[in-house]
Amino acid sequence: MLQELLTAAAAAGSAGVLYFASAARIVKQYERGVVLRLGRLTGEVRQPGFTLIVPVVDRLHKVNMQIVTLPVPAQEGITRDNVTVRVDAVVYFKVVDAANALIRVEDYKFAVSQMAQTSLRSIIGKSDLDDLLSNREKLNQGLELMIDSPAVGWGVQIDRVEIKDVSLPETMKRSMARQAEADRERRARVINADAERQASKVLAEAAREMSETPAALQLRLLQTVVAVAAEKNSTLVLPFPVELLRFLENPQRVAAGHTPERPAAT
Repeated sequence: MLQELLTAAAAAGSAGVLYFASAARIVKQYERGVVLRLGRLTGEVRQPGFTLIVPVVDRLHKVNMQIVTLPVPAQEGITRDNVTVRVDAVVYFKVVDAANALIRVEDYKFAVSQMAQTSLRSIIGKSDLDDLLSNREKLNQGLELMIDSPAVGWGVQIDRVEIKDVSLPETMKRSMARQAEADRERRARVINADAERQASKVLAEAAREMSETPAALQLRLLQTVVAVAAEKNSTLVLPFPVELLRFLENPQRVAAGHTPERPAAT
């Protein structure tokens, strides 16, 4: 009799151990557990840690709650100003409702990916090329709103959307390069003209100052001569007044025996 009791106790213990082993589940810190009992959602979402389910009857599905980085393949489209571009982006999202992410959509990652591609093509068609190149922050916000609207019902929250790169045709790149070069040249000419205008004002003021003191002009001329003479490879040209040349011409004629004719008396 005792032997039979021991055998029954051992069998019950073994069955209990097997039941406990088949019912025990571990949910990790970054996961949530969703239990389906005979195909129906039951109870609350299981929190991280140790949990038990009913073997054979229950099925525990673990849903990752971490932020998912989803690259969006490059989408080709025509902008509002008729320029063909290829744009790729990246979407950061996370599951906020594990039950809805498991029940309401078959594969929430695939659904978010397809929605992101569709929204990206829509954004390309509604935007100008200048907006894609320089106003990305606004486009990122619009793209995030377009993806987040349907994703809320799936238990998914879009954390952030970023446009990574905008690829342009080679002809458009060359045209933009020529445009940028012409713009830089225009600004250089404007700056040069403004510098000339400012310099002319300063020179005019200096001329007025020198006109009041004639010796200042001579001193300035001598300073210029000294500055030019310091360069060994420079040719120095000195200006002479016309009156000085005429004065030098008259003594040469007198030395040669030519006397200036005097007018006849009347």
